[in-house]
Amino acid sequence: MTDLDHLLGQLTLEEKVSLITGQDFWSLPAIPRIGLTSLVMSDGPVGVRGTGYAPDDPSIALPSPTALAATWDVALAERAGRLLGQESRRKGVHVLLGPTVNLHRTPLGGRHFECYSEDPLLTGEIAVGFVAGVQSHGVGTTVKHLVGNDFETERMTVDVRIPPRALRELYLAPFERVAAAGGWGVMSAYNGVNGAPMAANGTIQEDILKREWGFDGAVVSDWRAARDTVTAATGGLDIAMPAMDNPWGPKLVAAVRDGKVAEELIDDKVRRVLRLAARTGALGGSIDGAGVPDAPLDEDGAAVAHDVAVRSFVLARNDGLLPLTAGDLNRVAVIGALATDARVLGGGSAQVTPPHVISPLDGIRRDLPGVDVPYAIGADPRPFLPPAQGPEWAPFRLDLQGYDFAVETATVRWIGDLPGGCDVATVTSLVLHTSLTPTTSGEHLLAISGFGAFELTVGGQQIYQGSLHPPGTGRADLLLHPREQRFPVTLEAGVTVPVVLRQTFEPGSAHSVATTLGHRPPGPDEDGLIAEAVELAARSDVAVVVVGTTEQVESEGFDRTSLALPGRQDELVSRVAAANPRTVVVVNAGSPVLLPWSDEVAAVLLTWFPGQEAGAALADVLLGVAEPGGRLPTTWPRREEDCPVLDVRPVDGTLGYDEDIFIGYRAWLRSAASPLFAFGHGLGYTTWAYGDLTVTGPEAHLTVTNTGERDGREIVQVYLSAGDSPVSAVSPVSPVERPERWLAGFASVSAAPGETVTVRVPLPERAFQIWDDGWRTVPGTYTVIAAHALDDPRSTTELIVPA
Repeated sequence: MTDLDHLLGQLTLEEKVSLITGQDFWSLPAIPRIGLTSLVMSDGPVGVRGTGYAPDDPSIALPSPTALAATWDVALAERAGRLLGQESRRKGVHVLLGPTVNLHRTPLGGRHFECYSEDPLLTGEIAVGFVAGVQSHGVGTTVKHLVGNDFETERMTVDVRIPPRALRELYLAPFERVAAAGGWGVMSAYNGVNGAPMAANGTIQEDILKREWGFDGAVVSDWRAARDTVTAATGGLDIAMPAMDNPWGPKLVAAVRDGKVAEELIDDKVRRVLRLAARTGALGGSIDGAGVPDAPLDEDGAAVAHDVAVRSFVLARNDGLLPLTAGDLNRVAVIGALATDARVLGGGSAQVTPPHVISPLDGIRRDLPGVDVPYAIGADPRPFLPPAQGPEWAPFRLDLQGYDFAVETATVRWIGDLPGGCDVATVTSLVLHTSLTPTTSGEHLLAISGFGAFELTVGGQQIYQGSLHPPGTGRADLLLHPREQRFPVTLEAGVTVPVVLRQTFEPGSAHSVATTLGHRPPGPDEDGLIAEAVELAARSDVAVVVVGTTEQVESEGFDRTSLALPGRQDELVSRVAAANPRTVVVVNAGSPVLLPWSDEVAAVLLTWFPGQEAGAALADVLLGVAEPGGRLPTTWPRREEDCPVLDVRPVDGTLGYDEDIFIGYRAWLRSAASPLFAFGHGLGYTTWAYGDLTVTGPEAHLTVTNTGERDGREIVQVYLSAGDSPVSAVSPVSPVERPERWLAGFASVSAAPGETVTVRVPLPERAFQIWDDGWRTVPGTYTVIAAHALDDPRSTTELIVPA
């Protein structure tokens, strides 16, 4: 068993401070004489990227976190976590930077897809399952971003003003749940909360997290969020990352020696880092005598990604067309640019490079071998050209100043270590080599997107040299806001032309690279593309239209400006549906979008960002091989102006959460407008009957029966309603404003046709409490509701909570 205080006593002040200060982009330093190796971290909400770009070591890409929450399946979340813990071990990563438990306060939030839900209980339970799975492999997690990083606009500097009840009952609740379940790490946010930057917010990080909740793990800053030496050290932060622009190191040593920071504070931080290192195997021995768990490395990444995708898909509308019967089909039209350019994950730090991606078109064609499955673009919402790909292009090779290797795509992206162990201090350029043999003569469009200085040559002729961004653009803006430059090139069919893209960097800046060589061959204009799709749909048995958002719409670093689908996708759907009433629309978006045509089509399937197995999972659901198992983790609006909470724009550096506890369905229940699809909504391929509901002790009990003709899975959702506003135990004459209903628990069950199963749903004490300068149970008569969805109650009973 490791004696942390004994190890701490062997360290100099300089060594202690080094252990809480990033040594590079992703790690803390080793101190071999105490048995400590370097503690390595990696981004990873949907996959483990590792410390840099390794084309020969891709990362499994699971569906987005919102998709995981749409499964309402804690056991599946734990399985997903086990897979990423396994991946972390394989890649030499000790700490996975996730999960994200900020709430869906507004559908305009740019990182909506990376968060679980608008509901704190669902968010907390899915996060607990995920964390347990990752940590079962002795890999740490950092539940993030503590707290109030529910939008991206001015996120580095904004002060979020959160009322006490909302802070405790909503925004801190998932963090508290994970801390209580034994999470090993927390990441603090960029923003401030109630007057103090989170990286220096002692009230939340020190008083609440560490003292009140008893959290014994480590608090790591978001990258470059720690900005002041003393306030970050005294405000509860334990690790400042990364090395660049770090306010600790020698400055913190000096602050301790000058008496501005007590060395006891440094000791507490180092003790937490050593505890994390022991838990994750970076420190010899263990803190509990058990050592790092020897969990089996037997999770099949593709299988987990497929299962999460299937169970996350929400069948929002179905007039009986789904599931399709393959034997009844002669021609299935697949329409939409996103049917081939599958967007399977969100933009920003969540991105990984998977071993493969199965597009919707490929998945459907694979599962319908005897059926004609033609394709039409219809409408293309992508503001940037898609990466060069396909049989016209020769294999791509990347030359990193003498280190030459093959790459799978025309997109090169990394954050951190360079390929092949190249030194970031000396690498100043990369060169992407390929050639194009067009099948169509005419004007082709080539494009460069990303950031940096570029030179593009085609057929030996330079067609561009310059920078895509103006001088002085910051590194964060470069990474999160890439630009594109397009170039028309006239080419002859069958004539091969070499294509070389060179990118140059400032010395020491090659740790962040994002470059894409784009291509679009000659083809119809926008009107012609839609006309082609409509004609194809009209002569097909079924039309499957894939619509969605793009990386330039949903990503870290900025918020959305509209809930509308980009481009002419709405027009495409309406015109295809008019030509063929047997139209299925697959909505591939990480957060709610407007669906003005929802009543015009036969079925609507919401697939979020479904990970690398996207097309295979989609085909299985469309053809009834699997049932769409998802339920909405967030409310889906009919009109943007109906949304009770939308604002993401700070005023004078602050944004007030003036709606208090009324976000998501809590706010919709007070609104005169009704959403398009309510929280918890989702159809399946069978039907369910609910029996009588009873409450015994802390559990709700009922039976559900599968009354359909096929196996199925149901999510039993249990809500509480306070009826006539029970009174506070603290102020018995003052009514407590509570939502009309709120989620108290849930359970997933599976049953064969005609089978009846018993469901037990625990009702936690917190479900009957409010924050009133402390947690207080509110007495009174509660209605307990077992529901298929928020707007579909099936069975109720009453429960009296005594004073």
